[in-house]
Amino acid sequence: MESATKVKKQLTLFGFFTITASMVMAVYEYPSFATSGFSLLFFLLFGGFFWFIPVALCAAEMATIPGWQTGGVFTWVSGSLGERWGFAAIFYQFFEITVGYIPMLYFINGSLSYVLDWPELNTNPHIKLAVILVVFWILTFSQLGGTKYTAKIAKVGFIFGIVIPALILIGLALAYILGGNPVYMDVSWKAFFPDFTKINSLVILVSFILSYMGVEASASHANEMANPRREYPIAIFVLVIVAIVLSAAGGLSIAAVIPNSELNLSSGVNQTFAALINHYGSGLNWIVRIIAAFIGLGVLAEISAWIVGPSRSIYVAAQKGILPPIFKKVNKNDVPVPLVMFQGVIVTIWAIILTLGGGGNNMSFMTSMSLTVVIYLMTYFLLFIGYIVLVLKRKSTDAQAGYEIPGGVVVKSVVAAIGLIVSIFAFIISFFPPSNIPGGNTGEYETILTVGFLVVAVLPFIIYELRDKKNATGIEPVRITTENAPENHFFTHPKARGEFHVTPQKPEDVLQQDDTPPTSVPSTKVDDTTPKS
Repeated sequence: MESATKVKKQLTLFGFFTITASMVMAVYEYPSFATSGFSLLFFLLFGGFFWFIPVALCAAEMATIPGWQTGGVFTWVSGSLGERWGFAAIFYQFFEITVGYIPMLYFINGSLSYVLDWPELNTNPHIKLAVILVVFWILTFSQLGGTKYTAKIAKVGFIFGIVIPALILIGLALAYILGGNPVYMDVSWKAFFPDFTKINSLVILVSFILSYMGVEASASHANEMANPRREYPIAIFVLVIVAIVLSAAGGLSIAAVIPNSELNLSSGVNQTFAALINHYGSGLNWIVRIIAAFIGLGVLAEISAWIVGPSRSIYVAAQKGILPPIFKKVNKNDVPVPLVMFQGVIVTIWAIILTLGGGGNNMSFMTSMSLTVVIYLMTYFLLFIGYIVLVLKRKSTDAQAGYEIPGGVVVKSVVAAIGLIVSIFAFIISFFPPSNIPGGNTGEYETILTVGFLVVAVLPFIIYELRDKKNATGIEPVRITTENAPENHFFTHPKARGEFHVTPQKPEDVLQQDDTPPTSVPSTKVDDTTPKS
């Protein structure tokens, strides 16, 4: 399609930054950052410069090669390693989000326990499981009526439920520290570095890597920049600096106020608000509850915006006949219902395993984060290996790509190798139980992580072997750009937006009304051609 391959060069450097900035405000990750104390600065700098930047640069070069602009990791990896590996890359990218919902749901549950003053909601695993499943399935069914208003809700939730509370948290913590009050972390040059002799103390790196994941989904927008070779690296450098500053401020705010032994990963942000607000006056718990409600609603809005997005990306595999034909079905609102329902079932399974068998509140939270990372890292292994193969085969993409890493084959290979080595390191240490997480470990962490990863690792190859290419539609996916994106689309985190418009080719691919799962939300047709405001 013309629109799928030719894009107006209208995106400014600031414009690119704004459509990617939603990934730098993950308030629910601040408590896990805080467990590493002052060394969180080291982890943020290390992950930002030796992992985030290599991912962003390699992905941008692959995304700007003619013929590859419309496909994302599926097309990039397929083009360099073959379709089997391309499907594996997008499958892992889809599947990691099914685990990634869990810590977000835990965070919402923690906020709800503060609002209702019901501690058992966050400590009793059976009550906790019931609540997060009810919340998730309500959000899932609400999205079947179309996502026209979802992005608007996500925008409001992002501003009032994440950005503003995060800034208030940082401001209160700064006032607390400047007031000469007790600080519960060691601030010194020695404390800046983690203990490299104990691998268990390095496991927390996975939470920092997770905070940087997803930038490859925005790399394709480099095609829309007037001068991507000059502007894209600047935008990425500014983005990583902003991410480091905001994440450091949020994590240090919690580490300074809450002793590590008392920190709860699901409700650590609310713990910190309670400590800071009550420090300035008794009887102010009602303010904490209001803030907890706003934060919970902010993450709730974020999850609602994530429900359909991942299915949009893997829908391409269904159109190519790799997935069973049922997964090509959409309802009249262009929502791929079978894929969304499949996602919901997988999330339910993960929630049961992690909540009831994850080793306790904090360990369940950390296990879900680590499992998310090891699954997603499989995509990055394939991305970096595919990029290296591409560079060595073509020697240079200079004649084709709109953006390329300067310095020729050697520099390109070194950049990709650094990203790959850091990915391998993060992958390996993920399987060691963390030593700095309050709550202890009794073996569930390693068991769930190992078994869960092995099952997910082989799934795409089994599915690919069972494919029936006769079910392929032959339709070319239409990538979402700044020109054709739904309104407020870019307030959703890049990894959960979905990279393509859902475009069913045949009438039989549209579910009849009585085939669609019931939902109380009125059906509203999404106009995917509406420009983003």
